[in-house]
Amino acid sequence: MTKHKTGTREEWLGARLALLEAEKRLMRQSDELARQRQELPWVRIDKEYLLETEEGSASLADLFQGRSQLFVYHFMFGYGYRLTDERQGCTGCSLIADHFDCVIPHLNGRDITLVCESIAPLQKLQDYKQQMGWRFPWVSSLGSDFKYDFGAAFTEEQQRDGADYNYQHVDRAEPQKEGMSVFALQDGAVYHTYSTYARGTEALMGVYRFLDLAPWGRNENGLEFPQAWWRRHDEYGNR
Repeated sequence: MTKHKTGTREEWLGARLALLEAEKRLMRQSDELARQRQELPWVRIDKEYLLETEEGSASLADLFQGRSQLFVYHFMFGYGYRLTDERQGCTGCSLIADHFDCVIPHLNGRDITLVCESIAPLQKLQDYKQQMGWRFPWVSSLGSDFKYDFGAAFTEEQQRDGADYNYQHVDRAEPQKEGMSVFALQDGAVYHTYSTYARGTEALMGVYRFLDLAPWGRNENGLEFPQAWWRRHDEYGNR
């Protein structure tokens, strides 16, 4: 017998209709936040960044691939959750990246390019990408200030003395953190329009939207920490 509250169909419908009103309010709030996000001032990027791609060295403008908008996911590589000698891509970032291939054609159709970047040799990124069966573009920012300038990596001095992460000061910064930065290209100039970090990246994780619909939700109570259930997509075993 379930320990969850049970009731009649009529009781369920009454509760569901009340919840529907709350869901609609939240949706309207989300729409308003999106509008405010789009009204943020753009910051022109005059600094030159050189990144390594499968086609060779590329500037930030080159990453747009002829489109007007660019998403760059800051993928932690060589640092993060559940690393092994064979698998140096962070498990949490890998979970997020699992969502990219299916959405990229739709983003491209809306004039948006999506790429990942990591501080690692390009060949190591390509090897891990092949292991995971991914197709999205992944570039190396090794030797560049790019990841540091956009708040997803921290120097040894910052790790020791503190730095700003997710728009607030942390006394001990980690070497790398997850995040997404967004850019626009207009009249040949690149502009930074938005960045999000930490739980802000949950918006990229469709799996959480499914779990939030499930009877037990994310079911993370009792775990060592909420994300302890994360695995790479081929590491869950037969369930």
